[in-house]
Amino acid sequence: MAAKKKIPCAILRGGTSRGVYFLMRDIEASGEDRDQLLLEVMGSPDKKQIDGLGGATSVTSKVAMIAPSDRPDADVDYTFAQVSVDKAVVSTKGNCGNISSGVGPFAIERGLVPVTGKMTTVRIYNTNTGKLIYADVCTEDGGVRYEGDFAIAGVPGTAAPVRLRFIDPAGSMSGKLLPTGNRKHVLDVPGLGQVTVSIVDVTNPLVFVKAADVGMTGRELPADIDGDPALLERLEAVRGMAAVKLGYVEDYRRAAWDSPGVPKMTVVSSPADYTASDGSPISAADVDLVSRMMSMQKAHPSYAMTGAMCTVAAAAIEGTVVSEVLRGTPDWANFRIGHASGILPAGVVAHEENGAFVIDEASGFRTANLLMDGFAFYHGGQHRA
Repeated sequence: MAAKKKIPCAILRGGTSRGVYFLMRDIEASGEDRDQLLLEVMGSPDKKQIDGLGGATSVTSKVAMIAPSDRPDADVDYTFAQVSVDKAVVSTKGNCGNISSGVGPFAIERGLVPVTGKMTTVRIYNTNTGKLIYADVCTEDGGVRYEGDFAIAGVPGTAAPVRLRFIDPAGSMSGKLLPTGNRKHVLDVPGLGQVTVSIVDVTNPLVFVKAADVGMTGRELPADIDGDPALLERLEAVRGMAAVKLGYVEDYRRAAWDSPGVPKMTVVSSPADYTASDGSPISAADVDLVSRMMSMQKAHPSYAMTGAMCTVAAAAIEGTVVSEVLRGTPDWANFRIGHASGILPAGVVAHEENGAFVIDEASGFRTANLLMDGFAFYHGGQHRA
């Protein structure tokens, strides 16, 4: 019987996600097919991921692969991978803002970036999108400080903040702020007919639709969405048709396999009172809009960080479906998104140039926590129990 193999890794919570973080050189040195290795380490495909490190949800089945960067404007290169829970699929299309918040701490832990004082800025080049991210990490006594008094919705307790700044974030995959060239686009969606959406690409491409247009109030909680198979089918059909429009797939019915993570399906509605997943009340006066995101064909339990940045950018563009659900003029540096777990602030810096809307920077705050540092064990090859 072949002996088990092992690979160095760490598990970090980044924002409201959890991922396994590797040095790229360790993956390359393993000699294994990368995707097959990640599937086995995470325990996929299996809806429980019982034989791996995945947590049986899309937000706990993520991977970050880090390497020193040869670029003069970056300290490390970072590749994100979304590992499907119940399919043998590993997607590197698009990035994850929550997992991005753990890249800086991991790079410092691995000695790739030296501590520079009480705050260390890690310059990250995301290979998925070809974009730069600056992560401001709290550091002291020569290492990362994880403890602090900053709280984010969807994570119990408090921790030290990690500020993420996405530089020139538009066109992460399409090369354009508005991939279709229009602020709104009408999709012919099987089973729904004509549906008006906005497709915006800032940090990640998102497809936005008004809640009423897909039979929702916008205040649904993840259990409500996931417990309604017909609603899941409608939302994936809209997302699939947007993926066809973007050229990611030829058949909308294949989107869950061929482009499962992008574009990200996002449902928006006007500010309203609702109750968050933990039972806490959210007041309409405290948010600029209410939104629900999907993640790998299921409801996101909170909100993707890249999704938040794209949402505020889309809201700032007059004439999108997102801008149409706003009430009043928000503070674009502190835009408040009401999601299933609470409220997520995000901001953009933008300007107009020759009549075009330009996003200079998108930013937000997350927290991170180192949970485990050691080795993952695997068999290699096509082994399954």
